[in-house]
Amino acid sequence: MPWLQMVLDTETSRVNQISEALTALGALSVTWQDAADQPLYEPPLNSTPLWECTRVIGLFEEDRDGELLKTQLQMILAPLPLPPCQLHILADQEWTRVWMDDFHARQFGQRLWVCPSWESPPAPHAVNIFLDPGLAFGTGTHTTTALCLEWLEQQTDLPGKTLIDYGCGSGILAIAAVKLGATQVWAVDNDPQALRATKANAKNNQVENQIIALFPEQLPALQADCLLANILALPLISLAATFASYLTMGSCIVLSGILKEQANEVITSYQSYFAIQEIVEHDNWMRIMAVKD
Repeated sequence: MPWLQMVLDTETSRVNQISEALTALGALSVTWQDAADQPLYEPPLNSTPLWECTRVIGLFEEDRDGELLKTQLQMILAPLPLPPCQLHILADQEWTRVWMDDFHARQFGQRLWVCPSWESPPAPHAVNIFLDPGLAFGTGTHTTTALCLEWLEQQTDLPGKTLIDYGCGSGILAIAAVKLGATQVWAVDNDPQALRATKANAKNNQVENQIIALFPEQLPALQADCLLANILALPLISLAATFASYLTMGSCIVLSGILKEQANEVITSYQSYFAIQEIVEHDNWMRIMAVKD
């Protein structure tokens, strides 16, 4: 199958932010190239040198809407402008081989691992999630997903609880919650590919009976014990009241997918319904945990 390639030329200072944003939008890979024929000589040890003008390339599934991706990228990068951006269709290549070379088992906290199917779990007696890179966002490699997995791993009171994973992507957070003791997880996404991936990954991890994957409009009027939402800041802001309606008094909400400069606006939108308990920052991404009051 062909692929959609998004190419952006930018200065060094914005490379990491743009790369993280492309990954957050579901890029299957993100690579960097010299955009101005500038040589790089031997770099200092433990450094990642970049060109003054760097080309950031994101690879997406071919049926993604390129113009919509550009709009979403601009929303994430705001208030900074979108760099010069081009869209190309690429012929099929053996991307699976690239994934296998680059994707390895990864630990979150003390007891949680995410492992690809082609590797034996490094800690067989740990809580292991078996997940391969695919066409739905979420393998734990992105900072926003890692922040949520690390929070889940720290929870010791998940047994018996019902959770909502809003923006479930690959289903990784829902699967982690169940394997860590949750009784049931409602996995919500507006992308049909994400729901298919969630169902397939839940089955591969033998937790399909405890995870219900569905579109937002199919979510019943329930009262959950916890809601996790690893999506973008603007949808988070618009969904504050909706999320509050799904939670009982004293229940917690975990928000991720928020850039540092967007955090205050997100916090303001949730303070009418929740008491902010914890704010964690990593690589310019924020995780906010709050309790319904």
